[in-house]
Amino acid sequence: MKIGIIGAGVVGSTAAFAIVARGLASEVVLVDQNADLARAQAEDLLHAVPFTAPVRIIAGDPPALAGASLVVLTAGAAQKAGETRLELASRNARVMKDIIGEVTRHAPDAMLIVATNPVDVMTLAATRLAGLPPGRVIGTGTMLDTARFRALIAAHVDVAAQSVHGYVLGEHGDSEVLAWSTADVGTLGLDAFAAQIGRPLDDRARARIDEGVRRAAYSIIEGKGSTSFGIGAGIARLVRAIRGDERAVLTVSVETAELDGIRGIALSLPRIVGAAGVVRTFMPTLSGGEREALVRSARVLQEASAGLEL
Repeated sequence: MKIGIIGAGVVGSTAAFAIVARGLASEVVLVDQNADLARAQAEDLLHAVPFTAPVRIIAGDPPALAGASLVVLTAGAAQKAGETRLELASRNARVMKDIIGEVTRHAPDAMLIVATNPVDVMTLAATRLAGLPPGRVIGTGTMLDTARFRALIAAHVDVAAQSVHGYVLGEHGDSEVLAWSTADVGTLGLDAFAAQIGRPLDDRARARIDEGVRRAAYSIIEGKGSTSFGIGAGIARLVRAIRGDERAVLTVSVETAELDGIRGIALSLPRIVGAAGVVRTFMPTLSGGEREALVRSARVLQEASAGLEL
């Protein structure tokens, strides 16, 4: 599988490394406005190949994307300390317009993975600009937030994160919904499991986990300037699901026809992902408060997307 990555900065290069390390591509093409950066990242990645799997790595201009099955979009202005993802929308919409023009010109059959923030708004913009079916333009959405949620619950109840199941829904951002009612460990609901092992989830523990999930990006950006490892691994996980036609359930963002009468949005729900992209979406059973929070999140995204000039 040939994979193009537009944006060779921190997120793009980390995603490229994760893809190479997992042997998910036969060829990786890095494209960036800064040609020297793309060349240097490609050279550095090439030196990792003897320790991983055979893969051709090149840096090039947009025509080098020809024949790519997947194109990952990470280019755009970075989120600044204290800045919300939605405040990035107007700046990165202009960037997205230029990028999509190049992708559709040189790799018209490629599926798109969008990681540029604010990812839900950018996923909607990319879908409309590319003219592709919504299931073929997939935003990373709340994949990372869901991973954070599971990791922090796992730390509290002292089990492997892979044994915790639960979702973060809606916006990848401040209005996201931690769906506590969906969470379980093994065959037990989270509360029952936590009580049984003597690690109950009281209000203080829930508030700490909520803060750790919802404010993670702000904390990481304040400390090191950007997030990279989590989102890079998430992109690679999404690539693996598509490449292997896994039909994996992932909380990704795609254009959503309607949610409680709200239209003109992309947001994250549990979706089945395979070789054709997103093939099905389902709505988990939520508490009344969680459902109301999801509707509020959808309204936030509708308002943020309404003013886009595409």
